[in-house]
Amino acid sequence: MARERFKAEEYTRPIRRILVGFLVVLLFATFLLWRIDSPRVERFRARLVDRVMPSFDWALVPVTRLVGMAEGFQSYSRIYEQNQELRRELRQMKAWKEAALQLEQENAKLLDLNNVRLDPRLSYVTGVVLADSGSPFRQSVILNIGARDGILDGWAATDGLGLVGRIAGVGERTSRVLLLTDSNSRIPVTIQPSGQTALLSGDNSAVPLLEFIESPDKVRAGDRVVSSGDGGVFPPGLLVGHVVQGPDRRFRVRLAADYGRLEFLRVLRSHTPERIVDPGAIITPGRRPNPLPPEAAAPAGGAAGRDSATGGGEAPSGGADTPAGAGQ
Repeated sequence: MARERFKAEEYTRPIRRILVGFLVVLLFATFLLWRIDSPRVERFRARLVDRVMPSFDWALVPVTRLVGMAEGFQSYSRIYEQNQELRRELRQMKAWKEAALQLEQENAKLLDLNNVRLDPRLSYVTGVVLADSGSPFRQSVILNIGARDGILDGWAATDGLGLVGRIAGVGERTSRVLLLTDSNSRIPVTIQPSGQTALLSGDNSAVPLLEFIESPDKVRAGDRVVSSGDGGVFPPGLLVGHVVQGPDRRFRVRLAADYGRLEFLRVLRSHTPERIVDPGAIITPGRRPNPLPPEAAAPAGGAAGRDSATGGGEAPSGGADTPAGAGQ
């Protein structure tokens, strides 16, 4: 084995030296060829390049591919950075969009509140809904206005579309609004255009029930329902909703207020109705009151009656004397 390996090295070593020497001579000749500054050598170099370089395109393919991959990776890195930056900007834009939509909704609701046509004699206080304390058995909301703002129990609360409920509990800084859908809510209403009166009774559903309708035959689905003002609970003419007929063929009211998005509520200051003490003042408002008290008026009336009776008795006698004198 050692002898065979020695013989193989004896054959390959001279060949290796010859190849190395030839390569060195070729490189030196190429170096000299490229260093000689002569027109003929320049033309020779140009022809040599034209002949050799096209045939080496296959050798440059891997290099070209590697360069393209490097450039593509750099481009991908730049695109990835731009994509991440655009994603950050998009998240910021989404946050700004949500904020803008919330502001737009709040602005629209406040504008709706301003567009509600109310009795000019009614004033109001606008409050923000702090919490929804509703439950399957009680439906109400909490406002950020209370006794310090002059809020009293029983006042009506509306949103930008219609009546929502009434104040049912006042604290110093907050108040509770009992919604029309609550089972404890009962308000008198008027159905237009028929003019029928009814009682709107909450039953913890989205469409309260109409009870005690005077003439149900005159009521149609789609009729307008407003507060009647009977009993002094609510001011008259506040929009409540529209009549619908339920699956049980009973009339109900689809409320005009948007109970799904209660953010601002307007509490109407209800003034106590003027009480009528003297019915006669309504029948004869132009009658002048008697300046004398009843005790003094009675004797004066009796004396006047006596004087009238005496004067009436003397007149005939005087009349009788006159003819007698005339006769003498």
